[in-house]
Amino acid sequence: MPRIELKTEIKARKEIVFDLSRSIDLHKISTEQTDETAIAGRTSGLIELNEFVTWRAKHFGVYQDLTSHITEFNHPNYFVDEMKQGIFKKFRHEHHFSISGEITIMIDIFEYESPLGFLGQIADKLFLKKYMVKLLEKRNQTIKDFAESGKWKKVISTKFD
Repeated sequence: MPRIELKTEIKARKEIVFDLSRSIDLHKISTEQTDETAIAGRTSGLIELNEFVTWRAKHFGVYQDLTSHITEFNHPNYFVDEMKQGIFKKFRHEHHFSISGEITIMIDIFEYESPLGFLGQIADKLFLKKYMVKLLEKRNQTIKDFAESGKWKKVISTKFD
């Protein structure tokens, strides 16, 4: 099962980075290239424990629906979302947040299992893992940009001012 680990350093408060990471609205912005739209469950705002969102997105020229459920949640330290329905056999995405001085360290651990058995394993090696890394890096860069510039106020509450 492929495993992707990414570390992103962000000069912003941990609470802001945490909330941006669970913002449905910011996710839409970070995935404009795949035309992601929340079509069921939590479709805007901040997703919480035991909530789900169903995304419709265009990947590899085909529209797909994927339902992700928040299964673990400890504000503002970590949360986990897991696929409940979609193209993958399974996926689990852990989001961890810690502080180092004035920097928030955001660590993503993304594990997934492709469909189609052996053919899926070949797809992982040839292109799918690289594709997933690129999607996660784009998302993280958007979180970093919004958190460090103050644009976060456009998508989450200003309770941190």
